[in-house]
Amino acid sequence: MLVTGGAGFVGANFVRRALATRPGQRLTVLDALTYAGSRASLAEVADRITFVQGDVRDADLVDALVSDCDTVVHFAAESHVDNSLRDPAPFLRANVEGTFVLLEAVRRHDRRLHHVSTDEVFGSLPLHGGGLFTEESRYDPSSPYAATKAASDLLVRAWARSYGVRATLSNCANNYGPYQNVEKFLPRQITNVLRGQRPKLYGSGENVREWTHVDDHNDAVLLILEAGTVGETYLIGSGAQWSNRDLLELALSLLGRPPGEFDSVPDRPAHDLRYACDSSRLRKELGWRPRYPDLPEGLAGTIDWYRANEWWWGPQKAETEARYAALGR
Repeated sequence: MLVTGGAGFVGANFVRRALATRPGQRLTVLDALTYAGSRASLAEVADRITFVQGDVRDADLVDALVSDCDTVVHFAAESHVDNSLRDPAPFLRANVEGTFVLLEAVRRHDRRLHHVSTDEVFGSLPLHGGGLFTEESRYDPSSPYAATKAASDLLVRAWARSYGVRATLSNCANNYGPYQNVEKFLPRQITNVLRGQRPKLYGSGENVREWTHVDDHNDAVLLILEAGTVGETYLIGSGAQWSNRDLLELALSLLGRPPGEFDSVPDRPAHDLRYACDSSRLRKELGWRPRYPDLPEGLAGTIDWYRANEWWWGPQKAETEARYAALGR
């Protein structure tokens, strides 16, 4: 198995999960080791994988790695909305060009591909009144990040239809868990409190997200690889919808802090109101069930991990906060 982006948050957790559940699995990780990727995230399994530092846009390198595997799981992507608003160019290069290069290699060597994407490609749901994204939802991305992920999804679908590439796709709700970069919402707030700093809340905090533990996401990906129908898309989501304000107050409670102990900062542009996925296809066809359907249990374990692993997130913290300070957030 070749895992692109396997030193990033979701990818590194996938690598550990795949090795834990598939004894004897031979696994190669390709990662460019940008700021969001870290070999430290793979330290505990370093002796069980082959690690290659390189760019998914490097056609010769990707061709050689794809030729030597049976299955490709494609996590490699630039993924932070705020960064895409500040400078969209790296997102076009990594998410669109990188996916194209990978697809061409997979096509040449007839390899099985799973492409990992986001529910942000569908845009925003109304804040009130229900409704869920489905596999048939219209693409309506709001940010450069979401637009480039939408483009990569459409490339995969086109290569499957035009060239017979054996691909599946998944779009997942917001993930949380260990080894997530401190630029993201939950790790930023958790590490602020652990450092004695006040957490930050965008705008009014009414925006709602569906929160899925990274292990549940990766169990779904492994299941899709084993039993999913080639050419199909599967939505992944725990069903746990929380507003940003309620989520922050839950985190503060679990950290032993008062619920109102945070600062409000300006909202980001085009901030989508609500994301939520209908994961019934995944549940009915493949039998997937989240191990963490209730956010408080999963979040408590995540907080414990950040409390115990400042060696991993500490070096990221100052630079991350400097970038947010420049944005006024």
